[in-house]
Amino acid sequence: MLYRKMGKTGESVSILGFGCMRLPVIDGKPSLIDEAKAGEMLKYAIDNGVNYIDTAYPYHSDVPMQKGMSEVFVGKFLSGGYRDKVFIATKLPSWLINSREDMDKYLNEQLERLQTDHIDFYLVHALKTDFWNKLNSLGICEFLDSAIADGRIKHAGFSFHDEIDVFKKIVDSYNWSFCQIQYNYMDQNYQAGIEGLRYASERGLGIVIMEPLKGGMLTSKMPEEITEVLNKFGIKRQPADMALRYLWNHPEISVVLSGMTEMKHVTDNVLSAQKAVDGSFTVEDEEIIAEIKTAFQSKIKVGCTACKYCMPCPNQVNIPVIFQQYNAAFMYNNMEGIAFQYKIFLPAECKASKCTKCGKCEKICPQKIKIMSVLDEVVKAFGA
Repeated sequence: MLYRKMGKTGESVSILGFGCMRLPVIDGKPSLIDEAKAGEMLKYAIDNGVNYIDTAYPYHSDVPMQKGMSEVFVGKFLSGGYRDKVFIATKLPSWLINSREDMDKYLNEQLERLQTDHIDFYLVHALKTDFWNKLNSLGICEFLDSAIADGRIKHAGFSFHDEIDVFKKIVDSYNWSFCQIQYNYMDQNYQAGIEGLRYASERGLGIVIMEPLKGGMLTSKMPEEITEVLNKFGIKRQPADMALRYLWNHPEISVVLSGMTEMKHVTDNVLSAQKAVDGSFTVEDEEIIAEIKTAFQSKIKVGCTACKYCMPCPNQVNIPVIFQQYNAAFMYNNMEGIAFQYKIFLPAECKASKCTKCGKCEKICPQKIKIMSVLDEVVKAFGA
């Protein structure tokens, strides 16, 4: 296994992190983790050098964003002699916090669930504008200082889901040790993106990457166009290996998380991590990634450039984000998965069904997109 320093913390972390949000389950029930299979997977990963184990309060819950069973499983497994071999990362459930006291309540509960007296890397979960403004007003910075001082957590960080200007604001608002962002070869300009990656690194933050494979969309159900690119180069590496090594070629990145569901994912990813030495990502690899991106982008349905001239919509419809998700459904051949994300994560007041066809957006769109008609298509595809 290869290791890197986690920013200003100085901690030596494995370049591959085990994300415990997609563990194998029984009868398709998220909260019913198959502990035998999941335990074998974690054991193999740790025995082969993985030392960063990532979980969160809501992972493996039957109800999205509520208490799940991942932390409980991780705590039980690590108590069998593995706790001192790894760093535990978990997250404060931002959306459940309504007072300063709630912060201590959830942290203390998480310590019990994880069967430990301290959490090595503690993140404020899924920060975006409204979460951050609320938490900041409730005293999140003082809470983190207090929890570090009394030893309940060692290093404070945050995970992020918003635009780059919000990311920079949050980075500059506290003495963070690390952050976690979504990044992969298709998301270079999404949310924090490459600009945020460099901004945080320049300030000494360790960088943890989530969604390196876009929830499997860069590896499974690969469109024929992508297969043709790989065949053209005669490439023998698997798509997951290409995507992971692309990320490890960025020296700013400390850990790449992979949410592994079966043992083959673990063995393959560990093997990739063992071979990701400096200089192993070649010029030909860069050419392959560039052509794969072009092939994915050729499947874009709506020519939206996210210029945001159409915003703000009088009815709060988030047109650029809706079009981004709609395009993703076609690009990655994953209508069902993207529709689920649309329903769960886009606020109801911002959905396509809220369009009243006032026409203001179409008059100003520089791409001359028939926005109202496309929004109708989105409603048919994703639901109201």
